[in-house]
Amino acid sequence: MTAALPSRLHYTLEGPAGAPVLVLSNSLGTSLSMWQGQAEALRTQWRVLRYDTRGHGRSTIAGLAADAAFTLEQLGRDVIGLMDSLEIERAHFCGISMGGITGLWLGVHAPERLLSLTVANSAARIGNADAWNTRAQQVVEKGMTELAAGAPGRWFTNGFTARSPALVNAMTDELATSSATGYAACCRALASADLRDEIAGIKLPTLVIAGRDDPVTTVADAQFMCERIDAARYVEVPASHLSNIEAPSEFTHALSDFLD
Repeated sequence: MTAALPSRLHYTLEGPAGAPVLVLSNSLGTSLSMWQGQAEALRTQWRVLRYDTRGHGRSTIAGLAADAAFTLEQLGRDVIGLMDSLEIERAHFCGISMGGITGLWLGVHAPERLLSLTVANSAARIGNADAWNTRAQQVVEKGMTELAAGAPGRWFTNGFTARSPALVNAMTDELATSSATGYAACCRALASADLRDEIAGIKLPTLVIAGRDDPVTTVADAQFMCERIDAARYVEVPASHLSNIEAPSEFTHALSDFLD
């Protein structure tokens, strides 16, 4: 089932009716298609709900101003609104990078809507405000092509890029043609997002997945979250930033084992 909500979120919902719902939240500069491998593996047992974060994929917003700024709260409330529209009371949540910090916001501010929380390749504070605001301004002024050209170095190890050029090229092509204003507005959301002092309040069953070679959200970032979230489980996979794509078997096994 595919649809667009009045809130302009595009989503897919697959799997057996009545099965527990698993929400998958994409990273900055990608779309729900990044989860295709996990959806195919898990939709026999779970009802898998993927969505394009606002400003991404088919959740773009017509007429969005060049200086528009989303907030982490808006990204989190979009998930709640999507669940409400589909009459989903509670769900498991798995987010990567921007999707991961969205999940942390939900774990802090709406834990009653979650059954569990998986945070992959993310952090309670991703980067710094100056860097995010500078990137936002650059894509608004120059477009997405230059940013997309450098994406493989941020997303994947050199070895994976050499082994899987078609997949890497497809993802960078998607980034190059994505909405600059939507991307910039999410950059500004990340610029102001800081949950380092709040995540100790998360009491949900939590899995933290780190990429061993991730230069964006590091192993140290993952360990910081595990130290503060009570009884969080830690898994490290042989990958860079988009670990669900670079190490799909290890990632999916870790997630499935946690959900079971």
